[in-house]
Amino acid sequence: MSQGLVIVESPAKIKTIGKHLGSEYSIMASVGHVKDLPKSKLGIDVEAGFTPSYEVIEAKKKVMAGLKKAAQNVSNIYLAPDPDREGEAIAWHIAEDLQGKGKNIYRVLFNDLSRATILQAIANPQKLDFNKYEAQQTRRILDRLVGYQISPLLWEKVRRGLSAGRVQSVAVRIICDREEEIAAFVAEEYWNMTATLEASAPPSFEAKLIKIDGRKSKVTSGAQSEELRARIEKGTFIVRKLEQKEVKKSPPPPFTTSKLQQEASRWFRFAPSKTMKIAQKLYEGVELGAEGSVGLITYMRTDSVRIADDALNSARDLIRETFGSEYLPAKPRFFRNQEAAQDAHEAIRPTSGQYKPTDLKGHLTPDQFKLYQLIWNRFIACQMNPAIFDQTTIDIDVVNCQFRAQGQVMKFPGFTAVYTEGKEENGDENGLAALLPQLAPGEILNLIALKSEQRFTQPPPRFTEATLVKELEEKGIGRPSTYAAILSTIQDRQYVILQQLRFMPTELGVLVNQQLKDNFSQIMDVTFTAEMEKKLDLIAEGKLNRLETLTEFYTGFSRDLLKAKETMRNIKKEALPTGEVCELCQSPMLLKMSRWGKFAACANYPQCKNKKNISPANDGPPPAPQLTDIPCTICGQLMAVKKGRFGDFLGCSTYPLCKSIRPISTGVDCPEEGCGGYLTQKRSKTGKTFYSCSRYPDCKFAIWDRPVAEACPQCQAPFLLEKKSRDGTVKLVCHNSDCGWRAK
Repeated sequence: MSQGLVIVESPAKIKTIGKHLGSEYSIMASVGHVKDLPKSKLGIDVEAGFTPSYEVIEAKKKVMAGLKKAAQNVSNIYLAPDPDREGEAIAWHIAEDLQGKGKNIYRVLFNDLSRATILQAIANPQKLDFNKYEAQQTRRILDRLVGYQISPLLWEKVRRGLSAGRVQSVAVRIICDREEEIAAFVAEEYWNMTATLEASAPPSFEAKLIKIDGRKSKVTSGAQSEELRARIEKGTFIVRKLEQKEVKKSPPPPFTTSKLQQEASRWFRFAPSKTMKIAQKLYEGVELGAEGSVGLITYMRTDSVRIADDALNSARDLIRETFGSEYLPAKPRFFRNQEAAQDAHEAIRPTSGQYKPTDLKGHLTPDQFKLYQLIWNRFIACQMNPAIFDQTTIDIDVVNCQFRAQGQVMKFPGFTAVYTEGKEENGDENGLAALLPQLAPGEILNLIALKSEQRFTQPPPRFTEATLVKELEEKGIGRPSTYAAILSTIQDRQYVILQQLRFMPTELGVLVNQQLKDNFSQIMDVTFTAEMEKKLDLIAEGKLNRLETLTEFYTGFSRDLLKAKETMRNIKKEALPTGEVCELCQSPMLLKMSRWGKFAACANYPQCKNKKNISPANDGPPPAPQLTDIPCTICGQLMAVKKGRFGDFLGCSTYPLCKSIRPISTGVDCPEEGCGGYLTQKRSKTGKTFYSCSRYPDCKFAIWDRPVAEACPQCQAPFLLEKKSRDGTVKLVCHNSDCGWRAK
């Protein structure tokens, strides 16, 4: 008989864990959550203390049946879903159905999938954490109360298909608030003045004007700049003060989830969701030839910078051997967690010093290698000595004005020999300035050139994926496990778009945001949302009661909900006439709202389905009888379905003003690792339909069967295939050939 049944969350972990535990243990996967609230109703009895009605997910009934059958033959059951709140909920839901007489149910936590960690966890099993489960239940109930009660209002008042979320709506608000700041910003003119100077010894150097008549320099017009130039050019430049000092720059801490997402975005332009997908695979295990499947990094959802002692010692040994003792501090370097950090898991780091990135390059995909090397370098760097610079500051006087020149020279690279942080904008990564000559106080300098440059103050920048994650973290919105999902959700809901790698709210996003701000000020308040995250943490620590928290929240929320049903602005009934008539049936054309903004639609709908894009130039909407809700990536107008030699495609509705085209997505992402494309329908030269990647010819993935955007209920492969038999019967089968699932 098996010593026990180990139940993990992901099937990808089975091989890695099984290699270390051997045949004495049976290992199975829940493939994520097995129970959830029902989709067809609220599923929460508010009057009975917010009691949730969990039920086995339809697609997981076969999985649960398999787990029950396997559990019959063992006494010891080890529940090993991911070591976070969601994993704890999965463990509790499985335990509810597997518990019975003679069954010992344990909770085991795998912070990484190394042999030592797995064996130690099995040898020292824990009890299920009720408080952590309570925190997850509270979050799930809160999200359901908000989503299932506000979304119908939006359907009724704005447009069908809209949704609201306790956290996602606040993220949209942050983006909309920034857009309002940009719109309200008034640029102010200012002028920079730079002098190019030389001393008796080379090189020449530049100094910037910092003070005028003892006050901070403020030149606001060209006339003022020219007047100042004439004054300065007549003066004598004299070195007043020269300061040289040694500056040390300490290494950053190892990665937390948010910092990993930010750096991967800056260095590689990875979306947070892509970063987490790659990190998940590195955590679960990668095939390393004869060594088999090996977990390469620790758990990737964490807000802690704590490092285990054995990992610290391993890193220090590696630094000593690879770089020399001058790069190694006398003592290990420890980092302090942020105040709100849960510290449930270590920082993200390599599981072992023996797996160097360069040695694994042949076993990793290009994107896996990039991310693993980033994690490796940051971890090793955090235990190295600081970089040391000689910093020189020179203050120069001329006719009651002060110029300043600064320069840095690296004396010792320290941790920068391994790692430097990415920059949000292009710039000098090490912060080094030009070399300065040897000078002495009182030395007279020769003016080579005096340059004035007109500048204008800039509005706050729109958020990139990296800076939005940083903003969410700093404001306490969401947690490490949710950042990627938040960014994906607000784009999927089409409330925001990424344009030139920066978030912009759509017209729909602005409208919905305003509706929610006007009617649900509590849940749209950034501070309130952050405080709720803190309360969830306190529940997980056993310091706060779930029922009290939900009751306090629902008292205000239910009041706002009742009021909104009566007073929320009804956009649907505000269809205004455009002053034009439909060219198809002569009915009036009305102004309406789509996902991507306003459009003109026939008042005779649904008998007449004519609709047109509204041109921002007010020069008449171009005809677009097959208009879609998809924006053009070039000009922002809506795309229309058009027919071509090899099948339908999307073309800009403003053609020929804009000639942008793109393939029509099937809704399924390309399965090739790191591709980033999506599958589109095409027609071969012989007229046969097939499906290939939108990034062809860079990616040549292609299939004959139509992809369906549904996850496999057995192995959770991201999509299924429609298989047609000779008799015309259509069946759904799993895309993963190793799975073998097919619909009955």
